[in-house]
Amino acid sequence: MFNAITDVPGIKVGHASDLTGHTGCTVVLCEKGGVCGLDVRGSASGTRQVDALNISHIVEQVHAILLSGGSSFGLDAASGVMRYLEEKGVGFDVGVARIPIVPTAVIFDLFFGDPKARPTPAMGYEACMNATETVEEGSVGAGVGAALGKLFEVPRSMKGGTGTSSIVLPDGLIVGALVVVNAFGDVIDNITGKIIAGARVSEQSLEFAHTVESLKKGYTKKQFGLVNTTLGVVATNAKFNKRDITKIAQMAQGGLIKTIIPVHTTFDGDLIFAVSAGEMEADINRVGVLSDFVIGEAVKRAVKKADGFGIIPAFKDINKGWKTS
Repeated sequence: MFNAITDVPGIKVGHASDLTGHTGCTVVLCEKGGVCGLDVRGSASGTRQVDALNISHIVEQVHAILLSGGSSFGLDAASGVMRYLEEKGVGFDVGVARIPIVPTAVIFDLFFGDPKARPTPAMGYEACMNATETVEEGSVGAGVGAALGKLFEVPRSMKGGTGTSSIVLPDGLIVGALVVVNAFGDVIDNITGKIIAGARVSEQSLEFAHTVESLKKGYTKKQFGLVNTTLGVVATNAKFNKRDITKIAQMAQGGLIKTIIPVHTTFDGDLIFAVSAGEMEADINRVGVLSDFVIGEAVKRAVKKADGFGIIPAFKDINKGWKTS
C-alpha cells in the first residue's frame, strides 16, 4: 500500500511541473472509467467539462480528472490529457470516435510564479505519461505554485502543495484522496487545533498572524477573488451511482472544514471530485466519513511536504528559521 489515492485499484497519478515559471498540473487517471460526482463550495472556481457529472447527463463515467495551475489558462492542459487517452482508445463511445471525459479544475498561482507561465496541453500529456501508483507530494504538479494563508497577500503567506492519503480496511474497502492546497485560510492540525502553516505577521517572521483572529479584529480583504482554491479528489473501490458519489463528495468537504480555517470563502474556488472506481458494495455514510478523514490527512501532508523554493517559507522551514533569499 502507498498511503495514496492510488491504493484504489485502477487509479494512477502523474505530475508535470514547471519549476522555472512555478506552475504545473496533476492528473488522476481512471482509464477503465469511474462514476464521478462533484461538490463546489468556494465562490471562485474555474472548471471544464464538469457538466458531465450532473446526475441527468448521459455520460456515466469519467476517464481522468485534471487539477491545474494557471487559473483559467490552465484549463487548456486538459486537451493534452484527452489526446493521451484518445491515443489509447479510452473514452465515451460516440460511434465515430471515443471522447475522453476529463473534468478539470484550476487554482490561481499567477502571483507566486511567472504570470505568463501556464500549464499547456503538452504538460497535460506529460502528466499522463508520468502517471504511476507512486505519488510524489509537496510542491509538484498543480501544487508547484500553491500558497496558503493569503489574507496579507503572497509575501506574507506560506507554501502549499499537493498531498495524498488513503485508508485500507480489513474488509477490503479502500478510500483515497489527493488535494492541491492553495487556500486563503490557515491550515491547522485538526488533532491539536494548532496552526501549522498560514498568514504571517510580517514577510520576515514565522509568527502566525491568525487569519480568523485578524478578521475578528476588523481586517478585511477586498481584492478580487479567484486567487485561491483547494482542489480535492476522493476515490473508492466501492460501487455508487452519480447521486450517491456526489453525496460522498459533499461529505468529503468536512476534511477541508477541519483543516483549513477559514474555508469556502468568496476568495476560494474550493471543490472536491469523488470517484467510484470499483464494484464493492459499501455503505454511503461509511465511505463519506472515510472520505472526510483522508481529505484532511492529505491537506496536512501537502503542507508538510511543500517547498517554498526560497520565495516564501514552507512548513519545513519553521524549525530552521526563515531567511529570505
